[in-house]
Amino acid sequence: MKNIIRNLIVTVAFLFSGASYAGATAGTDYTLLNPAQPVSTSKIEVLEFFFYGCSHCFHLHGPLSTWEKTMPADVELTYVPVVFRDTWEPMAYTFYALQSMGQLHKYHDALFNAWNVDNIDLHDQSRILDFLGSRGIDRNKFSSAYSSFSVNSQVIRSKQMIRSYGIQGTPTLVVDGRYVITGLQPDQTIRVLNELIAKVRATRPVESKSTKAKAKH
Repeated sequence: MKNIIRNLIVTVAFLFSGASYAGATAGTDYTLLNPAQPVSTSKIEVLEFFFYGCSHCFHLHGPLSTWEKTMPADVELTYVPVVFRDTWEPMAYTFYALQSMGQLHKYHDALFNAWNVDNIDLHDQSRILDFLGSRGIDRNKFSSAYSSFSVNSQVIRSKQMIRSYGIQGTPTLVVDGRYVITGLQPDQTIRVLNELIAKVRATRPVESKSTKAKAKH
Protein backbone atom coordinates (compact mmCIF):
# COMPACT_ATOMS: atom_id res chain seq x y z
CA MET A 1 0.00 0.00 0.00
CA LYS A 2 2.83 2.39 0.87
CA ASN A 3 4.43 1.75 -2.50
CA ILE A 4 1.14 2.46 -4.29
CA ILE A 5 0.67 5.74 -2.41
CA ARG A 6 4.27 6.75 -3.08
CA ASN A 7 3.88 6.00 -6.79
CA LEU A 8 0.67 8.04 -6.92
CA ILE A 9 2.41 10.99 -5.27
CA VAL A 10 5.31 10.78 -7.72
CA THR A 11 2.90 10.57 -10.66
CA VAL A 12 0.86 13.56 -9.53
CA ALA A 13 4.02 15.57 -8.88
CA PHE A 14 5.28 14.73 -12.35
CA LEU A 15 2.01 15.78 -13.97
CA PHE A 16 1.95 19.12 -12.17
CA SER A 17 5.60 19.66 -12.98
CA GLY A 18 4.91 18.95 -16.65
CA ALA A 19 1.92 21.26 -16.64
CA SER A 20 4.13 24.18 -15.71
CA TYR A 21 5.99 23.68 -18.98
CA ALA A 22 2.96 22.88 -21.14
CA GLY A 23 2.00 26.44 -21.99
CA ALA A 24 3.95 29.26 -23.58
CA THR A 25 5.32 31.66 -20.95
CA ALA A 26 5.14 35.43 -21.31
CA GLY A 27 8.54 37.04 -21.07
CA THR A 28 10.32 33.80 -21.95
CA ASP A 29 8.58 32.33 -24.99
CA TYR A 30 6.81 35.47 -26.16
CA THR A 31 6.16 39.10 -25.31
CA LEU A 32 3.00 41.18 -25.43
CA LEU A 33 2.75 43.86 -28.08
CA ASN A 34 1.89 47.22 -26.56
CA PRO A 35 -0.20 48.65 -27.98
CA ALA A 36 -1.83 45.69 -29.69
CA GLN A 37 -2.33 46.11 -33.44
CA PRO A 38 -5.55 45.59 -35.43
CA VAL A 39 -5.77 42.39 -37.46
CA SER A 40 -6.84 42.26 -41.10
CA THR A 41 -8.70 38.95 -41.08
CA SER A 42 -11.52 37.22 -39.19
CA LYS A 43 -9.19 34.26 -38.80
CA ILE A 44 -6.38 34.01 -36.26
CA GLU A 45 -3.72 36.17 -37.88
CA VAL A 46 -0.07 35.13 -37.89
CA LEU A 47 2.45 37.56 -39.36
CA GLU A 48 6.05 36.64 -40.11
CA PHE A 49 8.40 39.61 -40.44
CA PHE A 50 11.39 38.31 -42.39
CA PHE A 51 14.28 39.08 -44.73
CA TYR A 52 15.51 36.64 -47.36
CA GLY A 53 19.15 37.29 -46.43
CA CYS A 54 18.61 36.58 -42.72
CA SER A 55 20.17 33.24 -41.74
CA HIS A 56 17.75 32.83 -38.82
CA CYS A 57 14.81 33.39 -41.18
CA PHE A 58 16.31 30.77 -43.49
CA HIS A 59 16.52 28.21 -40.67
CA LEU A 60 12.93 28.88 -39.68
CA HIS A 61 11.69 28.86 -43.27
CA GLY A 62 11.65 25.05 -43.64
CA PRO A 63 9.77 24.27 -40.40
CA LEU A 64 7.38 27.19 -40.94
CA SER A 65 6.66 26.10 -44.52
CA THR A 66 5.93 22.58 -43.28
CA TRP A 67 3.68 23.98 -40.57
CA GLU A 68 1.87 26.20 -43.11
CA LYS A 69 0.87 23.17 -45.18
CA THR A 70 -1.08 21.70 -42.28
CA MET A 71 -2.02 24.82 -40.30
CA PRO A 72 -5.58 24.96 -38.91
CA ALA A 73 -8.31 26.26 -41.18
CA ASP A 74 -9.03 29.15 -38.82
CA VAL A 75 -5.48 30.51 -39.12
CA GLU A 76 -4.08 32.86 -41.77
CA LEU A 77 -0.31 33.27 -42.27
CA THR A 78 0.98 36.47 -43.90
CA TYR A 79 4.60 37.21 -44.75
CA VAL A 80 5.89 40.74 -44.27
CA PRO A 81 9.30 41.54 -45.83
CA VAL A 82 11.35 43.74 -43.53
CA VAL A 83 13.33 46.79 -44.67
CA PHE A 84 15.83 47.79 -42.01
CA ARG A 85 18.17 49.50 -44.48
CA ASP A 86 18.07 50.70 -48.08
CA THR A 87 19.87 47.62 -49.40
CA TRP A 88 17.00 45.44 -48.16
CA GLU A 89 14.38 47.35 -50.10
CA PRO A 90 14.81 45.55 -53.46
CA MET A 91 13.89 42.23 -51.85
CA ALA A 92 10.69 43.73 -50.45
CA TYR A 93 9.79 44.94 -53.94
CA THR A 94 10.66 41.49 -55.29
CA PHE A 95 8.43 39.75 -52.77
CA TYR A 96 5.39 41.88 -53.55
CA ALA A 97 6.03 41.83 -57.30
CA LEU A 98 6.11 38.01 -57.32
CA GLN A 99 3.04 37.92 -55.09
CA SER A 100 1.11 40.19 -57.47
CA MET A 101 2.10 37.91 -60.37
CA GLY A 102 0.98 34.78 -58.54
CA GLN A 103 4.57 33.52 -58.72
CA LEU A 104 5.65 33.85 -55.08
CA HIS A 105 5.18 30.18 -54.24
CA LYS A 106 7.36 29.17 -57.18
CA TYR A 107 10.35 31.39 -56.27
CA HIS A 108 10.09 31.84 -52.48
CA ASP A 109 12.40 28.91 -51.63
CA ALA A 110 14.82 29.79 -54.44
CA LEU A 111 15.31 33.31 -53.07
CA PHE A 112 16.09 31.99 -49.59
CA ASN A 113 18.58 29.50 -51.05
CA ALA A 114 20.19 32.14 -53.27
CA TRP A 115 21.03 34.29 -50.25
CA ASN A 116 21.85 31.64 -47.67
CA VAL A 117 23.18 28.64 -49.61
CA ASP A 118 24.58 29.96 -52.89
CA ASN A 119 25.70 33.39 -51.59
CA ILE A 120 24.27 35.17 -54.62
CA ASP A 121 24.27 38.96 -54.43
CA LEU A 122 20.67 40.15 -54.87
CA HIS A 123 21.02 43.68 -53.56
CA ASP A 124 19.65 45.45 -56.62
CA GLN A 125 16.91 45.09 -59.20
CA SER A 126 19.17 44.15 -62.13
CA ARG A 127 20.77 41.24 -60.26
CA ILE A 128 17.37 40.08 -59.05
CA LEU A 129 16.00 40.26 -62.60
CA ASP A 130 18.93 38.22 -63.93
CA PHE A 131 18.49 35.62 -61.19
CA LEU A 132 14.75 35.21 -61.68
CA GLY A 133 15.04 35.47 -65.47
CA SER A 134 17.48 32.55 -65.51
CA ARG A 135 14.82 30.55 -63.68
CA GLY A 136 11.99 31.28 -66.08
CA ILE A 137 10.38 34.51 -64.91
CA ASP A 138 8.93 36.77 -67.60
CA ARG A 139 11.36 39.68 -67.34
CA ASN A 140 9.01 42.30 -68.74
CA LYS A 141 6.10 41.30 -66.51
CA PHE A 142 8.33 41.18 -63.45
CA SER A 143 9.86 44.58 -64.18
CA SER A 144 6.41 46.06 -64.69
CA ALA A 145 5.14 44.59 -61.41
CA TYR A 146 8.30 45.64 -59.55
CA SER A 147 7.80 49.27 -60.62
CA SER A 148 4.03 49.35 -60.18
CA PHE A 149 2.14 51.69 -57.90
CA SER A 150 0.49 48.82 -56.02
CA VAL A 151 3.82 47.15 -55.19
CA ASN A 152 5.31 50.47 -54.12
CA SER A 153 2.30 51.00 -51.85
CA GLN A 154 2.76 47.57 -50.29
CA VAL A 155 6.42 48.26 -49.55
CA ILE A 156 5.46 51.55 -47.91
CA ARG A 157 2.83 49.68 -45.88
CA SER A 158 5.45 47.11 -44.86
CA LYS A 159 7.72 49.87 -43.55
CA GLN A 160 4.82 51.36 -41.61
CA MET A 161 4.07 47.99 -40.03
CA ILE A 162 7.69 47.56 -38.97
CA ARG A 163 7.40 50.80 -37.03
CA SER A 164 3.91 50.13 -35.65
CA TYR A 165 4.82 46.64 -34.45
CA GLY A 166 8.20 47.75 -33.13
CA ILE A 167 10.06 45.07 -35.06
CA GLN A 168 13.71 44.96 -33.95
CA GLY A 169 14.94 41.78 -35.62
CA THR A 170 14.07 38.90 -37.90
CA PRO A 171 12.41 36.51 -37.91
CA THR A 172 9.59 37.84 -35.74
CA LEU A 173 6.13 36.27 -35.58
CA VAL A 174 3.10 38.20 -34.34
CA VAL A 175 -0.04 36.27 -33.41
CA ASP A 176 -3.43 38.01 -33.34
CA GLY A 177 -1.79 41.45 -33.24
CA ARG A 178 -0.81 40.83 -29.60
CA TYR A 179 1.76 38.09 -29.09
CA VAL A 180 5.33 38.44 -30.34
CA ILE A 181 7.63 35.45 -30.86
CA THR A 182 11.30 36.12 -31.61
CA GLY A 183 14.74 34.84 -30.67
CA LEU A 184 13.75 31.17 -30.32
CA GLN A 185 15.05 28.11 -32.12
CA PRO A 186 12.83 26.96 -35.02
CA ASP A 187 11.28 24.01 -33.18
CA GLN A 188 10.57 26.18 -30.15
CA THR A 189 9.07 28.86 -32.39
CA ILE A 190 6.61 26.38 -33.91
CA ARG A 191 5.70 25.01 -30.47
CA VAL A 192 5.00 28.46 -29.05
CA LEU A 193 3.14 29.46 -32.22
CA ASN A 194 0.77 26.50 -31.83
CA GLU A 195 0.24 27.22 -28.15
CA LEU A 196 -0.53 30.89 -28.74
CA ILE A 197 -2.97 30.04 -31.54
CA ALA A 198 -4.75 27.69 -29.12
CA LYS A 199 -4.73 30.47 -26.52
CA VAL A 200 -6.34 32.93 -28.95
CA ARG A 201 -8.88 30.36 -30.10
CA ALA A 202 -9.91 29.63 -26.52
CA THR A 203 -10.79 33.29 -25.95
CA ARG A 204 -13.00 33.55 -29.02
CA PRO A 205 -16.75 32.92 -28.91
CA VAL A 206 -17.80 29.56 -30.32
CA GLU A 207 -19.87 29.86 -33.49
CA SER A 208 -23.29 28.27 -33.40
CA LYS A 209 -24.25 25.73 -36.04
CA SER A 210 -26.80 28.17 -37.52
CA THR A 211 -24.09 30.86 -37.84
CA LYS A 212 -21.78 28.41 -39.60
CA ALA A 213 -24.57 27.34 -41.92
CA LYS A 214 -25.29 30.95 -42.87
CA ALA A 215 -21.57 31.56 -43.48
CA LYS A 216 -21.52 28.69 -45.99
CA HIS A 217 -24.38 30.28 -47.93
